[in-house]
Amino acid sequence: MLRWNFPISQFLFFCFFFAAIASSSSSLNRTKPASLHRDAYSLLLFKSKADLWNKLGFFSNKSSSFCQWWGVTCYGNKVVRLVIEDLYLGGQLAPDSVNKLDQLRVLSLKNTSLTGPLPDLSGLVNLKSLFLDHNSFSGSFPLSVLELHRLRTLDFSFNNLTGPIPHGLVFSDRLIYLRLDSNRFNGAVPALNQSSLHSFNVSVNNLTGAVPVTAVLLRFGISSFLKNPNLCGEIVDKECNARSKFFNLSPPEKAAPPPPFPHGQMADFRETGLSRPSHGKHSRFAVILGFLLAAIVLFISVGCLIAAVKRRRDNNDKEKGKESTAVVASDAAETAEVAAAIQMEQESELEEKVKKLQAAKSGSLVFCAGEAHVYTMDQLMTASAELLGRGTVGTTYKALLDSRLIVTVKRLDAIRLAGVGREKFERHMESVGALGHPNLVPLRAYFQAKEERLLIYDYLPNGSLSSLVHGTKSSRAKPLHWTSCLKIAEDVTQGLSYIHQAWQLVHGNLKSSNVLLGPDFEACIADYCLVALATNPPLTSNDGQEDADAIAYKAPEARHKSLSCQSVKADVYSFGILLLELLTGKQPSKLPVLPLDEMMEFVRKVREEGEKNGNWREDRDKFGMLTEVAVACSLASPEQRPTMWQVLKMLQEIKEAAVMEECELVMDSTNSGSS
Repeated sequence: MLRWNFPISQFLFFCFFFAAIASSSSSLNRTKPASLHRDAYSLLLFKSKADLWNKLGFFSNKSSSFCQWWGVTCYGNKVVRLVIEDLYLGGQLAPDSVNKLDQLRVLSLKNTSLTGPLPDLSGLVNLKSLFLDHNSFSGSFPLSVLELHRLRTLDFSFNNLTGPIPHGLVFSDRLIYLRLDSNRFNGAVPALNQSSLHSFNVSVNNLTGAVPVTAVLLRFGISSFLKNPNLCGEIVDKECNARSKFFNLSPPEKAAPPPPFPHGQMADFRETGLSRPSHGKHSRFAVILGFLLAAIVLFISVGCLIAAVKRRRDNNDKEKGKESTAVVASDAAETAEVAAAIQMEQESELEEKVKKLQAAKSGSLVFCAGEAHVYTMDQLMTASAELLGRGTVGTTYKALLDSRLIVTVKRLDAIRLAGVGREKFERHMESVGALGHPNLVPLRAYFQAKEERLLIYDYLPNGSLSSLVHGTKSSRAKPLHWTSCLKIAEDVTQGLSYIHQAWQLVHGNLKSSNVLLGPDFEACIADYCLVALATNPPLTSNDGQEDADAIAYKAPEARHKSLSCQSVKADVYSFGILLLELLTGKQPSKLPVLPLDEMMEFVRKVREEGEKNGNWREDRDKFGMLTEVAVACSLASPEQRPTMWQVLKMLQEIKEAAVMEECELVMDSTNSGSS
């Protein structure tokens, strides 16, 4: 179970800072006000330089906690996540602003039109994910990033960064995801060889030279290096035209002419009557001698030729029959050899055609952009498989490969996707594969051949939210603490908001069995954006009856229409039902449709029946606030439902109110004890 365990000392520390925030000054001065929390000051400094168009107007509301500001997530009154995406800010990332958020785990400022150089980021010592893609950052790669030893995800793609990619990245041994594509980097590709790296792309740059052949880089296909015309080597399948060292040698110097004789020596020659030796006589003698030798050789050759012709005429009749037979045999052998060569060539062409036909029939495993090619289709087909479940659009298996790697394979229903062509499927899966968020189960690869279509995801070992809430055959479910409900709801909201806002897509099939629990029991959404491919699949259970739970998740406006009518507000409705399922532990089909007051009473009774220890009475207000959010999301009218971004702010406000309440209780108990 996920609970917040705050020691008294930590609560006191938090409360003192919270009180400081409430009394902070109304304007940001050059120097940090003494009453302003350090993280709040850093956020305001970030806004002052980055937000030229006042898109982040909520930052100015300093009467409330900075942890309630848009895109800010706190833990223990320290900012741990700053996610501001798809807003036209237009400014720059100021030095010593976000760099001072020393407890920050996730920083995402993607697609916010930020410009200028990237500042020093070495202060983000706890940072794990850094998304600064789709902006207009310029300058060189910030070397301070190399000091972030906990960094796992780094995305600088789609910017204007120049200069070399630092070699120091080879020492970032925790790096899982590295995107540097669509910039203007030059120089060589670093010899990355850390086994943790699973996503990598440096396409569309000005990189040069041979791509280093390492075990890790070999796992990535040519798609990770596209549009770098000056790259070469085995990985990019381009020969490096290395010039021979001899081409660089200087041409040999011409021999210097002999120095002229000194004037005195020439005079001595004339006086003694001596002259230079003449070579004319020797030359004429050599020509005559050569001519005589050639004539003798020619005479001997003619004599030998005449003798040979005479002997051949004498034996002509004897050899005529034998010669004819030999010629016929030679022609026959040559004809057979040519026929065999033609047959071999035809067989080779036929074999190539058969191979191409088989490849077209069998399809190919397509890895999403930047993903490592860590397994093949043959390995997937020979892996040991275990059935995990059957869903709306297909069947899910757990596959154990020979390399001991475990993946999740979803086999899509051919009948329900019958109307989807090959190109449409590829385009859609490319979009889905490009989604990257901590609360989404990542799609690694996909496969299609004729009517066979497979999707390969990461395997999450802690099961689904449905098993946690309702139990399994081997374990009985227990009512979730309200903090666990809030944490799971916030995770799901983060993932859905990312799908809706960043990519303008729709999940279309949100339910507790499609929410999986990660290694740290974080909620990760699965099966997202797949219903858009289905052609009105029936909602049936194993006995052929209509699945009441599946229908309960669907918004009223989508129950009697085609699945193509799924919308963002329909996802919000499904989330509201999911939240009620969390709070009550009831199956969606067992949840009544009630107005707010009656629904709060229903939740109260269910919790009182499930919790015999009386904890419900202490947390009644928290459950009441969560019930309000669930009812608002599950309203019958789509226009009255909030967006997922608004839901996220509601949940963050509930968390802050709860922490504030606990702070007050601790302070009251401390004051009463001291008196």
